[in-house]
Amino acid sequence: MYKAIKLTAFATLLTSITSCGFVNHIEERSAQINQQEDMILQLSKEKRDLNYQITKLKTEIAALETKNQFLTVQLKESTGAMPARSRGIASVAPLEDATDLVKYDVYKWKPDQVLAVAQKEFSLNNFEKSAQFFYTFKKQFPNNEKMDDQFLFQAGVASFESGKHYNWAISSFQKLVDNYPTSKFYRGSKLWMALANLKMGNEDKFFSAAEEFRKKYRNTPEWKILSTHYEKIVQRHKKN
Repeated sequence: MYKAIKLTAFATLLTSITSCGFVNHIEERSAQINQQEDMILQLSKEKRDLNYQITKLKTEIAALETKNQFLTVQLKESTGAMPARSRGIASVAPLEDATDLVKYDVYKWKPDQVLAVAQKEFSLNNFEKSAQFFYTFKKQFPNNEKMDDQFLFQAGVASFESGKHYNWAISSFQKLVDNYPTSKFYRGSKLWMALANLKMGNEDKFFSAAEEFRKKYRNTPEWKILSTHYEKIVQRHKKN
């Protein structure tokens, strides 16, 4: 009997010790797994950051290549290494507009190069140059997949802010409105298009857009902008 009691007590003690060891083992493994998961999350974040940096660098490289092509041609012309344009680039038709900043017929830009310059100049608020490069991209590469809603919105804003190309702006904004009705730029495009029409003297189209905002989007920042112009025009017409 006494021996049986001792065996039972020993078994209980052994079970207790084993259980504690097992629990400790589980806790250690859990800690290791959590540590591994944290490391995986950190590596995933670093990978995303690296991908972003790679994309950014590719854009900068494209912009540098663009600049390099300009400088190379200019250097050759200035040193006489390249014949005058009338002979050196005989196959290129003369430029129609002396204010052309793209010179696509001369430099034969690739799509990524045109887009890189357009976006770079946009970020620097050089809207005239940006507008011209956006317009060239639309004209030369009309089916390019990169001509999405953000592209059209930037192209429209650049054209408007250039103070010259309101028709380009309307074209870009209209295409966005027609093709991307769920875009986050949809309502903004309607606003900019209304203002572009106003700049071009198309007051009927401006009033039509303003009425749509007054009825559908009265509590939006866009209506606050439009309403200012709207009220001024109404008052002017009343005086007349």
